[in-house]
Amino acid sequence: MTVDTDDSLIWLISECFRNTLRRLIRIEPVLDHITFLEKEQKERIITKARNECNQTAVDLLIDTIVGKARQPGWSREFVQALSLAGCSYAAQIVESEKLPSPSLEAENDCCVHLITLLGPSLIEMKTPDVCDACFQGNLISDEDRQNILAETTNKGPIGGARLLLSRIVLQPPGWFSRFLDALKKTEHFDLLEELTGVQRGLDDDASPQKSDSSDESAGEQEGKSEEEEEEEAWPEAQRKEKQETQQGKEVQEAEQKLYTAEGEMHEGPLTANESSDSPNKQAFANTVAGHDVIICTAQILHNALLDPEDGISLSDITLLIVDECHHTQKGGVYQKIMIDYLTDKLLNIKRRKAGNDTKPLPQILGLTASLGVGGASKKEKAQEHILRICANLDVSEIMTAPLGDHSKGRCKQIIMAKRRTQDPFGDVIRRVMRSIQEHAQLSPSVGLGTQCYEQWVVEKEKEAAREGDQRRRVCAEHLRQYNEALVQSSSIRMGDAHSLLRSFYRQELRKKQEVTQTDTEKFLFRQFNDNHRKLDDFSKEPEYENNVLSELRAAILKKFSGPEEVRGIIFTETRLSAKALHSWIQENSKFGDVEVRPSYLIGAGDQSAVKPMTASEQKDVLRKFNTGEINLLIATTVAEEGLDIERCNVVIRYCLVTSEIAMIQARGRGRAVGSSYIVIGVEGSGVAERERVNECREEMMKKAILGVQQMNKATYEKKVKEYQMEAYVEKKLRERRSAERRRRKVLPSAVKFRCRGCDVLVCGGEDIEVIEDAHHVNLSKDFEAKFKVNSNPSRRDRTVQCEAEKSISCKNCGYFWGPVMCHRQLDCPCLNIRGFVVLQGGTEDTLDSWTDLAVHFPEFDFFSHAEQFVLGAEGEDT
Repeated sequence: MTVDTDDSLIWLISECFRNTLRRLIRIEPVLDHITFLEKEQKERIITKARNECNQTAVDLLIDTIVGKARQPGWSREFVQALSLAGCSYAAQIVESEKLPSPSLEAENDCCVHLITLLGPSLIEMKTPDVCDACFQGNLISDEDRQNILAETTNKGPIGGARLLLSRIVLQPPGWFSRFLDALKKTEHFDLLEELTGVQRGLDDDASPQKSDSSDESAGEQEGKSEEEEEEEAWPEAQRKEKQETQQGKEVQEAEQKLYTAEGEMHEGPLTANESSDSPNKQAFANTVAGHDVIICTAQILHNALLDPEDGISLSDITLLIVDECHHTQKGGVYQKIMIDYLTDKLLNIKRRKAGNDTKPLPQILGLTASLGVGGASKKEKAQEHILRICANLDVSEIMTAPLGDHSKGRCKQIIMAKRRTQDPFGDVIRRVMRSIQEHAQLSPSVGLGTQCYEQWVVEKEKEAAREGDQRRRVCAEHLRQYNEALVQSSSIRMGDAHSLLRSFYRQELRKKQEVTQTDTEKFLFRQFNDNHRKLDDFSKEPEYENNVLSELRAAILKKFSGPEEVRGIIFTETRLSAKALHSWIQENSKFGDVEVRPSYLIGAGDQSAVKPMTASEQKDVLRKFNTGEINLLIATTVAEEGLDIERCNVVIRYCLVTSEIAMIQARGRGRAVGSSYIVIGVEGSGVAERERVNECREEMMKKAILGVQQMNKATYEKKVKEYQMEAYVEKKLRERRSAERRRRKVLPSAVKFRCRGCDVLVCGGEDIEVIEDAHHVNLSKDFEAKFKVNSNPSRRDRTVQCEAEKSISCKNCGYFWGPVMCHRQLDCPCLNIRGFVVLQGGTEDTLDSWTDLAVHFPEFDFFSHAEQFVLGAEGEDT
C-alpha cells in the first residue's frame, strides 16, 4: 500500500471513495473478519444493515472507524477483511496503488448499469450452471457459491440469479469478460446477444464440440496456437491487463445498447445527481459526444441544456425526436426545450444579418397520436390550437399516417349502469356531513359527493386556517374525507370507501393521544363512532352494492370467457380505486375461474393518500404484463401514454372520461387487431355525454389538421412566426417577473409561522435553513420545545402522510408538521409548509409550496449544528 499513515487512509475512505465503497462493501461478511472493532459496535452496524439497508450500514462502519481510536495494524486488517469477504474491488480501491484508470472505471460502471438494465432477462438463466462456471472463472468465492445455490434451493432459480448478479458486479474491472465466458460455457447464447448486441453468425457452433476419444482431446491440446501457449506463460498481472482490455472492447459493443434504453430507466446514469460533485452531469455530455442515438426523458435533456459547465448545447444534436409532442404547450418541459431552440433560431437571424456564422440547430420531428383541440368548440379555434403547437415545434409540415391493421375490427362499446334504487350507505354519510356542516355553520352551494364540493370544502379549510377559526377548519377537513368516501362508493365497493374513513379516523386518534381534544374534535369523533357500525353493516349487504361494479364484472367475464387470449387494461380515476378494484377482482372466485391474473399500476408521485409505486415496482408490473404473467392491469392515467403491449386487446375506461387526447391515448393501448374499447359509467353521471363530446372533438381535430395541411404556405408561415414571437415574448416576460420576485424577496425575519391546527406561534423565518435548495429545516431549541417526534408504525402506511421513519407534529394539537430527515447522520426536522399559516406584513396565508413564499432562507450550516450536537453530547457524558 502507498498509504503511509492512518490519516491518509481515513481521508481516502471517508471523503474520496465513500460513495463507491457504499456500493461495493458487503457489511456482514466484512465484519466477520474485523477484530479491531468492539462487539457492541459490530452489532450496531449489523442492526443498521438489517433495519435499513447495506449502504447506510457501510456509512456507519466508516464513521465508526473514523471516529474511534485505532489500534496499530488496523488498516492492513481492513484491506484483508474486504478481500476475504469477496469485496476485492473495494480492497483494491482502498489500496490506492491499484486504482483502475478513469476510463476503465467508467467502462466498469457501464457494465454494472448494463447488468441492472438487462436484469429481467438475465434472471432467467440456468442459475446452478452459471454459478459453477463463475466459480471456476474466479468471479465468486466458494462461500458465495454455496449461498447462491442455497438461495436457488430455497427461493428458486430467479432468486439465486439475483444474488449471483449482485455478487459479480462487486468484482474489479475485468469481471464482465469472465461473466460472458461463463454464459458462453453454459450455452446462454441469447443472453450473450443481449449483453453484447452482437448476433451469432451462421457458422457459430450451437454448442461446444465434444471429443469422441481421448486421442482427439490430446490433439486439441497439441493443436494450441502459439498465442494461447504464450498467454498461459504470462504473469498474472499481464493476463489481467489483457482481460481488462478485452472487457473494454466488449463494453464498447454493449454501451450503445445501454444508452438506447428508456430514459426513465436510466435517470441514474444520465441525469444530474443532487450532489454538486456527482459525475452524472458530465456523463450525459460525454454520452452525447460518443453515441449516435440517445433516448432520454425530456427533463434530463432540459437539465443538461441548463447546465452552464457540464451540460450540452442544442448544436450537439442533429435530430431531436419529441414523442407525445402534444405536450409542447402551456409551459411544460417540452415547450421549455423548444423555447431555447426558438431563441437560438432568432439569434441566428441576427447573426446572419450581421454577416456572422450561425449556430447549427437540430431538425425537429414531433410524434403524437392526438394533437387535441385545446378545449375548442369550433374548428377555427381548434386550428389555432394546432398552429400554436406547430409554432412551438417549429413545424414546416404536418404529416399523418393511416392506422392500417391497428384499426381493423376495432369495436367500441359504451355501457351505462342504472343508478342505485337504494343507497343507505350513502344516506348515512350524507346525514353525518349535514350534521358537521350545521355544527360548523357551513352552507355549501353545491351537491354532496361531487368534485365541486371537494373544491368548495378545500377553500373553506384554507379560509378558516387563515382566520384562525379552528372549529370550521377541522370540520372542513373531516367533510373532505366524508365527501371522498361518498364519491368512491359510487364506483368501488362500499367496504373500500368505509376503509378509507376508518384509516383517516385511526390516524386522527393516533395524533390526539397525547393532546387535549377540543369540543369540535370530540363531536367529530362521536359522529363517526355513532355511525361507523351502520356503515359497516350496510357495506356487507350485496343488494346495496353499486350496479356499475356488476357491469364491470360482466364485461371482464365476457371477454375472458372467450377462446382468444386476452390482455386487458382497466383505466380508473384514482389510486384508491385502482387498488380497490384489484382487491375486488382477487377476492372474487369467478375471475379466477376464467384465469384472470390482475395487478395494478399507479403513479410514483407523492400527492395522494395512497402509497405510490416505485419505478422498479412499475417496471416489474409492466414486464409481467408484457410476458402474460399478468393479463389484466388496473391503472390510473399514468399508463395512458407510452405503454406499448402488442397483444393488448381490451381497454376499459371505468367511470373515467376526461379529454379527447386521453380518450385517443387510452384507446390506443389496445394494439392487437380487433381490440375492444369499452366505456363503463353510471347513468346521469355525464360519462356517456362527455365521451360523445370527445368523439366530436376528435372529428373536429381531424378536420382542423386537414385545414392546416391545406393552408397557403405563406399564410401558414406568417401564423407560425406570429405565435413563435408570442412564445418568445412570454418567455422574456416570465424571466422579468421571476427576476422581480427575486428582487422583492424579503428577509427571513419578516415572516412568522403558526400551527395550522391551532393558534400556537411556532417560529420565525430566521430559524429556518435550507438543505440542497429543497428541504426547509429548523434546529433551534425554541422550535424543538414546540413539537413532538412520532415514530412511523408502518412506513408503508400512506395515511400517516410521510414515509420517513419519524415525523414531527404540534405538541399542542398534534397537527402534522413534516418528516424528520437524516442529513449526514444528523436528524433534521423538515417543515412541510402546508402544516403552517404564514404571517407576513400583517397578512396571514396558507401556501401549498415553499416556492410560493418570496423569502430567501440561508443555506444549512452543517458544521455549526454538528459542533453544537457534539458539545451537547460531551456535556451529557460529563
